[in-house]
Order: sequence, then structure tokens, then C-alpha cells
Amino acid sequence: MKKIIFILSTIAFTINGIAQNFNGNIEFKYYNSKDTSTNIYIVKDNLIKLDQYKKSLTTIEGSFIFDLTANTVKFLNPKRKVWGFNKSETPAIVRGQCVVTKGGTKKIQGVNCTEYTVKNTEENTQITYWIALDKYNFFQPILKLWNRKDKQSVYFAKIDGLPEGSMPFLSEEKSISEGKLISKLEVFKLTKRTPDDKELEVPAGYNKYDQ
Repeated sequence: MKKIIFILSTIAFTINGIAQNFNGNIEFKYYNSKDTSTNIYIVKDNLIKLDQYKKSLTTIEGSFIFDLTANTVKFLNPKRKVWGFNKSETPAIVRGQCVVTKGGTKKIQGVNCTEYTVKNTEENTQITYWIALDKYNFFQPILKLWNRKDKQSVYFAKIDGLPEGSMPFLSEEKSISEGKLISKLEVFKLTKRTPDDKELEVPAGYNKYDQ
């Protein structure tokens, strides 16, 4: 009987470990023809902060705090020491049809990722995503809450049937006609940890900005 209880406890522990969402830092770079920026997600359950840097990791250009429980987005401006509530943008209009195809798999930063390509001939755009399919439950709700108009975000939302915890670890946007790289997102470091609550709050000394 004790042996059976031990086996059941082990199974329950394993299932709980698999289902556990990611908490910690996710560092990624964004490239386009004009610039390269470094970004860091700080994730603690339903609170997420996005710090945006320019080229180096010395100065934060701006930040966003996402509260998935309250469904709010706050922006932080370190230069002016102000914060405010970010207004949701109107949904982007996509011309033509987005066709989604599924490809193979590969590991990025030790995480198994599946390839999905979204192609739209009328917009002359093709984006290939390598997507981690679990543990990142914050990412899709952030996209819906933020409602950004960039094609990387808009085309990702066109992939139906993704599991709840899906997040791209690498994505490349190219023009179909020339094959030219337009933009690229790439995760380059994962740090699992439990962030302190103060890391996800508006810093002391910031004034509220009313738009």
C-alpha cells in the first residue's frame, strides 16, 4: 500500500512540475533594418514587466507592466519619471489571406520549439515562428491586452489551435518577393527564478501621467 501511495505521489509531483508556468526572466533581441534592441520580460504569475533597452543593457528606454488579473497595461518613462495607463490600439487590418503551415522542430535555449510559417501574398509578407508550446501562459494574453499592430504580433494571432502556453522563441519576418529580412525576434537567455514584487511595481518617485 505504501508503495502505491509513493508511486501516485511521484506521478502527481511530475504532472505538477510539467504544468507549472514559467517564472523568471526571458531576454530577447529585436532586429530590423534600422536598429537592434534588447528586451527583458520579468514574469511572476499574472504580473509581467517588459523592460526595453537600446543596444546595450545599461539604460532602460521604457517599460510596460502587464497585470493579467486586472487586465491593465501601465507604461513607465524612466527619463521623465512618469507612468500611466496604456491605451489599447485599434485592431490592425490585414489585407488578403494568411496561410499557416506547420514544419519541424528544433531546440532553442534548450527548449523544444515547433516551426509555423504564416504567409500572406497580398501583403508580400512571410513570418516563420519557432514556438515553445507550453509553460509560457502569459504571452498570448499579453498580445490580446496590448493589441499591437506590428506584423510579428498580428500574424502570430493567425495561428489557430496553439496550446495556451505557447510563445515564439525565434521569428523572422521577410518579404516574399525579395526574401529580404525585415525584422527578427530571438530569445537568447532564460533565467528561472521568483522575482521580487518590487520589480513589478511602479518605482517610487514616479508621477502619474494623465493623457
